[in-house]
Amino acid sequence: MGSEDDLEVGDGVVIPGWELYFTSTRSGGPGGQHANTSNTRVILHWPVAQTTALDEAQKRRVMARLSGYINEEGVMMMASSETRSQHRNKEDARKRMAERVHKALQRPKRRVRTKPSRAAKRRRVEEKRRRGEKKALRKAPKRRDW
Repeated sequence: MGSEDDLEVGDGVVIPGWELYFTSTRSGGPGGQHANTSNTRVILHWPVAQTTALDEAQKRRVMARLSGYINEEGVMMMASSETRSQHRNKEDARKRMAERVHKALQRPKRRVRTKPSRAAKRRRVEEKRRRGEKKALRKAPKRRDW
């Protein structure tokens, strides 16, 4: 079966652990001595363009929908600096990446076209008539009406 480093996205899609890699940096914001000396911010990298986990259509869909997270080389990056622990930030980044990729792979449901009801048509026409009357009142009165 898969290794524990594999990332389960859902719907049968599993990103192999060997395709994912992490980099760590200093976390921003306040935190004093701990934040200034620890590389707790984690960035999870996944080369979407070269992945074996997705077929070509899925790759195009992910790259189109998640373009804000993907650089020009086709590598998706997900950063996390929510906690003071590098390990928890790694788990958070993995979870967020899986959620976003899963959502990007979902096909949008097709809208079922419906016709407006008779009452809705009547309301629309009545509203148009009222709007026309209101605008007609803005006109200057005709000379013979004086």
